[in-house]
Amino acid sequence: MTAPDFTTTLVVNQSAEEAFNAINNPRGWWSEEIEGGTEKLNDEFNYHFEDIHSCKIKLIEVIPNQKVVWLVMENYFKFTTDKTEWTGTTVSFEIAEKDKQTEIRFTHHGLVPEYECFEICRGAWTNYIQNSLGSLIGTGKGLPNAKGTPRTEKEAEFLSEK
Repeated sequence: MTAPDFTTTLVVNQSAEEAFNAINNPRGWWSEEIEGGTEKLNDEFNYHFEDIHSCKIKLIEVIPNQKVVWLVMENYFKFTTDKTEWTGTTVSFEIAEKDKQTEIRFTHHGLVPEYECFEICRGAWTNYIQNSLGSLIGTGKGLPNAKGTPRTEKEAEFLSEK
């Protein structure tokens, strides 16, 4: 039996359009270390943090104000035995307006507890979605990784142990 993919849900008071626009601005909520297009179908972008994590992502589904899906085409983790754990996985953002609020259901399909990176990735994604993306949607200012800086003390501590 395969364990479920990692999912977290965020509810905001802003419109689906505002949520969609924020999701498509990962420099504003995930990392300033993103290069390439992040908004249109077939856009590709690269993320990297020092020599610890890098990935290449392609937008494979974009439905305005409803859904965005990323395909992780390449991935590298310095801190795992299998350096490519995310390769071939997808990340989806499903957006729905409900009761005058907007719900964003984030799922990293293929990020499962069997992965060595699961605990650190679950913690990081939860923080990025709940805190940083939520802040970007709600206030216009997210909490992305600054260039060359670890995202959280917990991540920095974890990575320094590897």
